[in-house]
Amino acid sequence: MSLPQPVPPSWKDLGKSSNDLLNKDYYYQTAGLEVKTKTPSNVTFKAAGTKSGSGIIAGDIEGKYVDKKNGFTLTQAWTTTNALRSQIELENVIAKGLKLDLTTSLLPEKGTKTALFNTAYKLPGVHTRAALDVFKGPTFTADTVFGRDGFLVGAETSYNVTEGKVTRYAAAIGYNGLDYAVTLHGLNNFKTFHASYYHRVSQDVEAGAKAVYDTSATQGGVAIEVGTKTYLDQAAYIKAKINNAGVLALGYTQALRPGVKAAFGLALDTQKLNDVSPASPSHKVGFQFTFES
Repeated sequence: MSLPQPVPPSWKDLGKSSNDLLNKDYYYQTAGLEVKTKTPSNVTFKAAGTKSGSGIIAGDIEGKYVDKKNGFTLTQAWTTTNALRSQIELENVIAKGLKLDLTTSLLPEKGTKTALFNTAYKLPGVHTRAALDVFKGPTFTADTVFGRDGFLVGAETSYNVTEGKVTRYAAAIGYNGLDYAVTLHGLNNFKTFHASYYHRVSQDVEAGAKAVYDTSATQGGVAIEVGTKTYLDQAAYIKAKINNAGVLALGYTQALRPGVKAAFGLALDTQKLNDVSPASPSHKVGFQFTFES
């Protein structure tokens, strides 16, 4: 008798462990500040801002109300580009495992607007999603992931309703074990291929790698990136990664006290260690402070 199958990850979360290890918590390109507060009535406010290397400051103010009992979530945000974003989510209201999501944005100055209607349905062994971009196309996108005994198979396709043709398709296979995961993606109409792995070496050490092959790239070869994460204690960890171009990135995250976190990042081009020109910096530093209550 086979064991009950868990709900597999969604299409966008295939290879998530490796992607998070290699991409999150590296603040070497920006200086950022994020403040989060939560009221007793389950309303969360967030104010965040980042300054990029070009000197541009981007930020947003967001309010989020969550009613877990009734499966309702409302999010409103206003950005420094004067964009108004809204999101309404309903989960397990119409049927168990079904989630409905309407995300809209509006740029009043330009009159630009977007509306994306999403649905997701999950049950043991299957996780499927569909999205309709109302003003772009309109375009209908659907993806499904099947999982059994750790093995995963998924596919995604996009269909332009106006043109009456498939505009994008992709597929993936993978395996999620107790302490490791491997995933292979065929993306962009099978013109780009991603292979990734993640390994929880021990309670304090994680390792992972990703290889990307683009058949349409002007320069041949495979782009490879490897990285690791080590917990120094319960309040701090360091991350390091390097790619085949010789760029080494380091990240250090420290919980200063409950609700206060500081993170620092550094990127070094190991092939240009002597380049200290401010006009074209080969090395980058950055930081992020997060306050949450």
